[in-house]
Amino acid sequence: MRARTLLSWTVTILSLGQGPASADDWPQWLGPQRDSVWRETGIVDRFPAEGLAVKWRTPVGLGYSGPAVAGQRVVVMDYLPREGEVVNNPGARARLEGAERILCLDAATGEVLWTHAYDRAYDISYPGGPRCTPTVDGDRVYTLGAEGDLLCLALDDGRVIWSKDLKREYRTEAPFWGFASHPLVAQDLLYCLAGGEGSVVVALDKQTGAEVWRALSASSAGYCPPTMIEHAGTRQLLIWHPESLNALDPRTGEVYWSVPLKPGYEMSITAPRQLGNRLFASGIGSVAAMLQLEEAKPAAEVLWRGQVKNAVYSANATPFLEDGMIYGADCMSGALVCARMEDGERLWETFQPTSGDRRASHGTAFLVKHADRFFLFSEKGDLILARLSPERYEELDRFHVLEPTNEAFGRDVVWSHPAFAHRCVFARNDKELVCVSLAAD
Repeated sequence: MRARTLLSWTVTILSLGQGPASADDWPQWLGPQRDSVWRETGIVDRFPAEGLAVKWRTPVGLGYSGPAVAGQRVVVMDYLPREGEVVNNPGARARLEGAERILCLDAATGEVLWTHAYDRAYDISYPGGPRCTPTVDGDRVYTLGAEGDLLCLALDDGRVIWSKDLKREYRTEAPFWGFASHPLVAQDLLYCLAGGEGSVVVALDKQTGAEVWRALSASSAGYCPPTMIEHAGTRQLLIWHPESLNALDPRTGEVYWSVPLKPGYEMSITAPRQLGNRLFASGIGSVAAMLQLEEAKPAAEVLWRGQVKNAVYSANATPFLEDGMIYGADCMSGALVCARMEDGERLWETFQPTSGDRRASHGTAFLVKHADRFFLFSEKGDLILARLSPERYEELDRFHVLEPTNEAFGRDVVWSHPAFAHRCVFARNDKELVCVSLAAD
């Protein structure tokens, strides 16, 4: 690894996940600090009786990729199939021919400023487009396609600065459900799940794409985004692949600690969540663990593991930890669940913000905290304003933003995380990207 001074790793930055960004941007998955918190002020506390104002709608193609908003630019990915049928079979891959695209739009008007497209055949299950939200860092944007095309582009005009074919370079194949772990930029490195022997995670120089280090081996890389935490003065890069949850030295890839955690179907998906000295991770198959982080050194011990009828087992949407509680959409029942961090006991559950009124496998609501409330984006395409507490789910308002254009388990869904920026919500389905004002009068 090339030499670096200690100063370059200890300098204070605005957040662990990216370089400087204005407070009203949403430059990557889950927001400026990748913590599902929207800190902008001047936001409505109730929705108008006549509904929220739609500022613009712009056509887009297929995609699970959420939008990123930086400055006056919105970046999103999509897929335009030419041959093959988009069939969502959880037990088989589907073959498509088409083009993957990166689109950059004007945040104020929705006008398309530039596009970059490349031919890419798909051979994955649920083939409805790219999965990863673009990551904007300064004047560059980093994207990862469903088949492993990793690109660094200039934000102003979309020119390609560098690119990598992860499957070819690391001699691997796309995970069953495609490359889905949102790349992470921290200081001068880009972290990405690649797969292959000894290269589940790779650290690249963000300026050139040159490999700095690679680490870990597993049956599959899985789908969980690289996650940076800090505890007891030490930064730890969390990598959850289908066999274990691991903490690495972000400078070298050295493994600090590892805890076995094996979700069903190799579906390590949602990011581990930290609150103080606690760390929670969960996935399909009633697999969950609450860990305690040690104070004296980078290490962790398991406090409890999930049982069938406790905890929250999240898949599509990363849960939220607050005031000793876990809030999240349970992938087995499809309900939004509140459980205690202390022991995983469930306090309440409701289908109201997910599937509506019934059990639904992978019922989904994306949670974003704002002040004393939450904005939830449901799989039905509704934006919901609610309060969540240990006592109850309290829905305040609801506005239908988008039609659910995808399909899962026989029901219509939209499974794409929105962005909250410029006092607006930016959300997409497989037909359009929409900007809706949330500004208070």
